[in-house]
Amino acid sequence: QLQLVESGGGLVQPGGSLRLSCVLYGSSLDSYVIGWFRQAPGKGREGVACLGGSGDIINYLDSAKGRFTISRDNAKNTGYLQMDSLKPEDTSVYYCAVARGFYCSNGLDYDYWDQGTQVTVSS
Repeated sequence: QLQLVESGGGLVQPGGSLRLSCVLYGSSLDSYVIGWFRQAPGKGREGVACLGGSGDIINYLDSAKGRFTISRDNAKNTGYLQMDSLKPEDTSVYYCAVARGFYCSNGLDYDYWDQGTQVTVSS
């Protein structure tokens, strides 16, 4: 059974950094696209970034460009979201998800999701 386990969330001060990790169990990550999403209280879910197995990247969130970096280590079956220069408006529950395939695309349907981790940016 395929499962995603995320870690790395928490409380950080404005301007700080966090790195979220997402480990895939039950299959090989190199057969999947990995995506990161977030949902703030009272708001809808929004895409953050996608990274395909070919190395293609789509950054969905204009506000995160230059601050958030998506990456993957297929040998460790793990995807990452490095978040720098965090702002209070980045406070959300962050989710990772995978979709079978090699390329990112807008409107991609993701097959598996993790349960999410809280990121709170506050002084």
